[in-house]
Amino acid sequence: MSSTARPIIIKKKKGHGGAHGGAWKVAYADFVTAMMALFIVLWLLNSSKEIQVAVGGYFKDPNGTAKKVGSSQSGSGENFTLTKDNMPQLKDQLQKAIRKMNNFEQLKKQIEITVTAEGLRIELLESAAGTFFDSGSSHPNASGKELLVMLAQELQNLPNTISIEGHTDSKPFAGVGNYSNWELSTDRANAARRLMQDSGIRHDQVSQVRGFADQNLRKKDDPEDPSNRRITILVQYLPKPEPDTESQKPDPGHSPEVPPK
Repeated sequence: MSSTARPIIIKKKKGHGGAHGGAWKVAYADFVTAMMALFIVLWLLNSSKEIQVAVGGYFKDPNGTAKKVGSSQSGSGENFTLTKDNMPQLKDQLQKAIRKMNNFEQLKKQIEITVTAEGLRIELLESAAGTFFDSGSSHPNASGKELLVMLAQELQNLPNTISIEGHTDSKPFAGVGNYSNWELSTDRANAARRLMQDSGIRHDQVSQVRGFADQNLRKKDDPEDPSNRRITILVQYLPKPEPDTESQKPDPGHSPEVPPK
């Protein structure tokens, strides 16, 4: 053996520092989740009533069958199916949009939005000077175009169908040939349809275009009142889904069990 013994060297393994462990990942994930929840709450606070109701309904019923507030249509967050429950919400939404028009003060008395048994009725009433159509013309003027385009943009994402009607007063049309109030009321309704479809309304969203001439007066006691000349846009309710009776019918190949006597 050698007289000089070799020294014994003990090597210690250094562990990873705390920064290389996994605990920070859990804390970071919790922080990101909390921030996401905060931003969702801030977004909801600035969203419309329809979105708040829809999100709240989802958490109450994730399957979405308890309260059908939304729709399957793509588009803005303002989409919802028009029902008797949320129809006042659409009315308020349209009134807010109308107030933003440049000449709202001149038009506010000529626009009426009412809730009816058929749906939401929007009436564009004429004045003696001609508010939305010049006298005797079937083409919307500047005010008529602005309002019809705005309505199309507000209604385009609804799954509900729309009916457009044209009406006149009882004054005979002072045109030439066989053109009468029947043609004028129909042409104005069709002009409104074309403009609204060019501005966003789907082609299959318009269910009817009708001209009534003076047969459906707004003021029956004053047949020649200018407000009898009007365009009526009716946002109709969707038909109620029929109950599924097929699933309730007994299976013809299966005979019911006879209870023992």
